[in-house]
Amino acid sequence: QVQLVESGGGLVQAGDSLRLSCAASGRTLTNYVMGWFRQAQGKDRLFVAAISRGGRFTDYGESVKGRFTISRDNAKNTVYLQMHNLRPEDTADYYCAAATRVGMVTTATPTEYDYWGQGTQVTVSS
Repeated sequence: QVQLVESGGGLVQAGDSLRLSCAASGRTLTNYVMGWFRQAQGKDRLFVAAISRGGRFTDYGESVKGRFTISRDNAKNTVYLQMHNLRPEDTADYYCAAATRVGMVTTATPTEYDYWGQGTQVTVSS
């Protein structure tokens, strides 16, 4: 079992950048497809980005394409979400997640993920 801890959230202004980190413990991250999701208050949890086990393949939600970049450092057991040109509508709690299913490259489906962090809050003011 892997434990995930997100960090790096905060209050920023529109147009600013922020980098979220997701540190894993308990198991090596190379075993997992990793994803980022976000959930605004009163809304459903939405897919943000995912990255394959080796880091070669990535996938993004439409609203963040071109602004956000997911990456991973398996040696540090950490996944990152670099966010640029933040908008007020990016305000949400951001969660990282790990998926174990063999043969899966990436996935945007929350139910495919087996482990979740507690989340980090990102607030973007206009």
